[in-house]
Amino acid sequence: MRPVGEAVELAAIRPRGKREGHWALPKGAPDRGETMEQTALREVLEETGLMGAPLGKLGAVRYVYTWEGEQVFKVVTFFLMRYVEGEIGDIAESMRIEVDEAAWLPLAGAPKLLAYRGEQEMARKALAALAEQPL
Repeated sequence: MRPVGEAVELAAIRPRGKREGHWALPKGAPDRGETMEQTALREVLEETGLMGAPLGKLGAVRYVYTWEGEQVFKVVTFFLMRYVEGEIGDIAESMRIEVDEAAWLPLAGAPKLLAYRGEQEMARKALAALAEQPL
């Protein structure tokens, strides 16, 4: 998240192969020995080009999807982060297999702009958290 005047923006990605306007939050699996918070920081950097400072855990999203005929149960933990440095979309070429685009989106509009219901809920939680404790 970063303040822009009176508003706040969040960094979002368009995953590889998704249509224009299909926005999601950065996320990924932990590397061996990483905490959930360390994973979140690394994934944000890898997928958006931005370094963040963690402000706290927002919550977790649980969902099920089918991969190669098998049901996969997944839990994704999200953290509220304050933007520190970096250029949005300045990612390694190797990350282009996962990310087509990264952009700043208005946090106030994120519950409608994000493609996935659980991530929309995380945006609402971020709005509530920042109402109590501004960046």
